Order: sequence, then structure tokens, then C-alpha cells
Amino acid sequence: MPWGRHSRPRSGILVQVAGVRRVGVMNDVVITVRGEHEVRIPPERAVAHLTIRAEGRERGAVVERMAALAEPVREDLASRAEAGTVIEWTSQRVTVWSERPWSPEGRRLAPVHHASVDVTATFSDFAVLSWWAGDVAERDGVQLTGIEWRLTPETRAAVEREVATHAVGVAVTRATAYAGALGFADVAPLEVADVGLLRHDSADASPTPRMLMARASFASESADAPAVQLQPEDIVVAAAVEARFTAR
Repeated sequence: MPWGRHSRPRSGILVQVAGVRRVGVMNDVVITVRGEHEVRIPPERAVAHLTIRAEGRERGAVVERMAALAEPVREDLASRAEAGTVIEWTSQRVTVWSERPWSPEGRRLAPVHHASVDVTATFSDFAVLSWWAGDVAERDGVQLTGIEWRLTPETRAAVEREVATHAVGVAVTRATAYAGALGFADVAPLEVADVGLLRHDSADASPTPRMLMARASFASESADAPAVQLQPEDIVVAAAVEARFTAR
């Protein structure tokens, strides 16, 4: 596995014997088992989410203020994208809304207008991300709302295939062990499916393989270091299958 040096693989096995029943005239039995496998992979990408906000009594002034706050962030990301330190970035449409707050005496006050825009940026260099996040977090009207840790699509697809293959292998191993305990030498597969699809009810159904995204945690640092310390968490890729075998 090309990720073995950086990942912490862990195999989880949960075997459910739904029943052993004899079939045909040769006294074969059907064995139903479940196999699971998961690996933990260090993230390769980080997607930063920003929200830029402004508010005030005059709608036009609020929109202008929000645009003035957003423009330096966009220009910075565009220059970083040209330099190759940002893989991609997006800026959503501006959202504008108004509300009329209540006074402590129960009177409706003058409208307050709000404007906001969401921005995302994808980084592959987490040290660059840390310094950038510390800078934007100190800007007026800019809030760093979160970081998503991800794998590249190529890595994710390869790991999902590997994890699913191992989960099926676990099911085969368990079925073979049960068959041997019953005095049978061979097992042949009848059905293999995601968890829940071999039963009529789907209460315990879960997709497989599945990838669990990790989000960032933040910590304060000294004035000479980035204002935001990012602590990437491993991404868990897991698969679970149910399988039926004939033992003879």
C-alpha cells in the first residue's frame, strides 16, 4: 500500500452468523458473515471556509463595506493561485438581508441591513495555510469558519478500492473458519453486498466504503507565529460488507 508509511491501518471484524442451514441433498450449509476494514490516511488537501460580513443602517453602505472587505481577500487568493500555493478558490454571490430588531421596551427599531459572502480556498501546503489563516482571521469582518481535511480524488478512489477488497477478504476468512469448525473443507460465495442489503430491513444499513472528513481544531499562538495553529487529523476510510457462502 503506497500510503503505508503515513497511515495507521486498523482492521475491524464483526462477524454475524445469521444461521447455518442445510441445503440440497449433499448436506451443504449456508453461512452468513460480515467483514469490515478501515485505514487512517493523513490528509492531502485542506479546504478553508471564510465568511465575510458587514452590517449597518444603510443598505448601500453595507454592501459597499462588505465589497471593500472582500476585495483584498479575493486579490490575495488570486495571487496565491497564480503562484501555485493555492490549488483553487471560489467566491459565492453576495447575500443581503434586513431585519428590524426590538428594543428592550418592546418597540420595533429601524432596519439593520446585513451583507455576507462565503469564500473557500484549497491548500496542499499546510504550513502556508497556517500562516494565511492567521492573517485572514485578524482582518476586520472576516471569519474563518472551518477547515476540511481531504484526500485527492485519485488517492480516495484507490484507498476505497483497497479497503473494500480487504473487507471482502475478512468475510471470506471468517466464513472459511466457520466452515472448518463445522467439518467442511470448501466454501463458495453466494452473495456479497453492502451492510443491510442482505436483510429485508435497512435499519443498520451503512454505505461502504465510506470516508469520514476531518475538520480543523484551532489554538492560539504567540505574536511571532501564525495566529491559528492547524492540527490535521487523519481521514478514516472504512468499508463493511455482508456475504453468504455455501460450505461443503
